[in-house]
Amino acid sequence: MNKASHIQPSPQQGFANKGTLGVLGVIAAIVVGYGALIPSTSAADAPRAASAKLPPINDGLPLPGFSVEPGSTAIVITDPQNDFLSPEGVTWAVVGKSVEANGTVQNLKSLFEVADDTGMPVFVSPHYYFQHDHNWKIEGALEVLMHKIKMFDRKGQLDTEGFQDSGADWLELYKPHINNGKTVVTSPHKVYGPETNDLVLQLRKAGISKVILAGMSANLCTESHMRELGEQGFEVMVVSDATAGAITEHYDGYQAALTNFRFIASAVDNTENTVAAIKKAYR
Repeated sequence: MNKASHIQPSPQQGFANKGTLGVLGVIAAIVVGYGALIPSTSAADAPRAASAKLPPINDGLPLPGFSVEPGSTAIVITDPQNDFLSPEGVTWAVVGKSVEANGTVQNLKSLFEVADDTGMPVFVSPHYYFQHDHNWKIEGALEVLMHKIKMFDRKGQLDTEGFQDSGADWLELYKPHINNGKTVVTSPHKVYGPETNDLVLQLRKAGISKVILAGMSANLCTESHMRELGEQGFEVMVVSDATAGAITEHYDGYQAALTNFRFIASAVDNTENTVAAIKKAYR
């Protein structure tokens, strides 16, 4: 068994080469007499920002990297629930385009499957609103909206009447993986981040120090979990196509999140590369 499998290289790949190649380009241009410089990078190393499907390359920021270490690494998935991921969910009109473009539903399933295959721990941080939550006096813009459209609504903490197949329930595709007796389902977070639930406690008690983060939605719960877990001392990477965000007439939640994923997380990479790294680490 390998001790670790890297998802992204930790050195700033290509940074050291740029200066040398730039000098060579100037010399070549002078000697040959052409007015153009030799390109500073090959096509394979051309600068590229992080996107849903591709990790960043030479984008001007450090690449801390992230290694999968069995025993100390876990997958954390936020809000894998119908109201976000089902066409019948109350937010589908604004998140559906991003979910489908990223392949979020299937990519989350791939993460669940590789965890089942390897034994990697999975923690699910859900979002529920109970009746007393509708009495809040202080709310942000999307809190008001979520309460108005009855997003993630449940009758009560001790009442599961009407919960089955509701907007607050898991997407049916994920139920075998979440209800397997091994996945840890935390208490619900209430706004966006895990400050109001027991995720950090559960991770600490399980000996987890490294988190592979995915789920919904990108610029809200997923980003807030990334920030708080980082503040709590966890090493965090984000699976860029295993999340998605709301797109409205004036705003794109996914693109907003992608910038902050890149600025804050140790690594940003796609599902295919993440699954491959997990399998390699558990050989």
